[in-house]
Amino acid sequence: MARPDGRLSHDLLPGEKGPQDACGVFGVWAPGEDVARLTYFGLYALQHRGQESAGIAASSGEQILVYKDMGLVSQVFDEASLEALKGSVAIGHTRYSTTGASRWENAQPTLGATAAGTVALAHNGNLTNTSELRRLVAERAEARGEPDAGEVARGNTTDTALVTALLAGDPDRTLEATALEVLPLLRGAFSLVFMDETTLYAARDPHGVRPMVLGRLERGWVVASETAALDIVGASFVREVEPGELVAIDADGLRFSRFAPATPRGCVFEYVYLARPDTTIAGRSVQAARAEMGRRLAREHPVDADLVIPTPESGTPAAIGYAQESGIPYGQGLVKNAYVGRTFIQPNQTIRQLGIRLKLNPLREVIAGKRLIVVDDSIVRGNTQRALVRMLREAGAAEVHVRISSPPVQWPCFYGIDFATRAELIASGLGVEEVRHSLGADSLGHISLDGMVAASGQPAERLCTACFTGSYPAGVPDEGRPALRLAGEPAPGDQLSGQEELPLGVALDRGDLGSTAPAPAGQQ
Repeated sequence: MARPDGRLSHDLLPGEKGPQDACGVFGVWAPGEDVARLTYFGLYALQHRGQESAGIAASSGEQILVYKDMGLVSQVFDEASLEALKGSVAIGHTRYSTTGASRWENAQPTLGATAAGTVALAHNGNLTNTSELRRLVAERAEARGEPDAGEVARGNTTDTALVTALLAGDPDRTLEATALEVLPLLRGAFSLVFMDETTLYAARDPHGVRPMVLGRLERGWVVASETAALDIVGASFVREVEPGELVAIDADGLRFSRFAPATPRGCVFEYVYLARPDTTIAGRSVQAARAEMGRRLAREHPVDADLVIPTPESGTPAAIGYAQESGIPYGQGLVKNAYVGRTFIQPNQTIRQLGIRLKLNPLREVIAGKRLIVVDDSIVRGNTQRALVRMLREAGAAEVHVRISSPPVQWPCFYGIDFATRAELIASGLGVEEVRHSLGADSLGHISLDGMVAASGQPAERLCTACFTGSYPAGVPDEGRPALRLAGEPAPGDQLSGQEELPLGVALDRGDLGSTAPAPAGQQ
């Protein structure tokens, strides 16, 4: 998949699935500003965090309007859709599915009816107690003598829809009071932005697994998954939303409430791969952390070689750090096709046999006869690295030494990153030497867990390293499953067409606005 910062998602083989990013969320409260356009550009900066669907909710003060569809931010929105989203408060979401299939019904923001109006919500992360929450939603609906309300009743199978139903389900409390009751019930990882007709809210789980920051506009406030989204809309960084904190922003200013004690365990994979390199997390530049990982990798796994090259672009910062520390020249041995990204046209078998060359091609005059060190951020299944090693040898490389700026990924993530299953993770069944042999490399070296953690600049006790260690700070899914899925529903990643009208607030697709732009595949 193409990413807006130029990164190709692990430069995968056609049809190959790598670690998919957690979702991106954005919210703005700014009377007098074009909040929909600000949200659009905020989501554009967060596109790398999810490429399946995108949506924006905006409030006129009396009604919330939601526009969402399948596809990239630039595919979903046009001038007509943004012009329709008027108001002083807005939230947005760009999604990769972890809980609930990839289809229009599961796109966000979600909607629900409250006693005083409407709530719209967007979620980054993944909850682990969805069965418990589903029972609670059903019990509360039964107590009111009503069927399931909101998007749960209309086929939305995400954990986000359950949270929305719980926030919308108390007729005797304000949304803010209801949130302070509901948020402690949630388990797992969540960074939420939600809104009613007049107020913007943001909340982060007690472990702070997924990032969220607060920014200041000249005439308002912004919350976002990453500081890079603040930069693009001209907001100044104020601070991170604290773990276990609820922030409310309206005409009366900012209010901060604590719904749980903070026990910080931020995701270390944000530093390795997920976040943009121009983002700062917990005071640490992601670019600087990745370069330091490369330097530590060079100290831990030195090798005599002629050239250090990255797997563009995910391995570039670490490769630069490796070259700096080792004294071995850095070079561009691979050229990437910047226009190969998200596509609904799948390669046929003939094209598929070309493999990684659809996205990367070697510079033969640079690598021929050279002993190469190839730096990448992680190995999941190993198929892409295997093809890459073969391609470099065919181009004349004398030796290929693979260096990885994270430890072996051995465990699935239940907190918002869709890795392969444990059975598919190459490192869960093979040792490093066996993986090296499988890749066909002359040597293979991973940075140590301690080295990676040190490069992040954070104490080990403040990081989640579950995908490397199997130690899950926020627990694992109830009933041993991370997904809330209806019987017969496709797994995440399957595309379904169709949509349903949402009577709570208003939900539009591009056809409602008379746009002449073609709808993304699956929505025609």
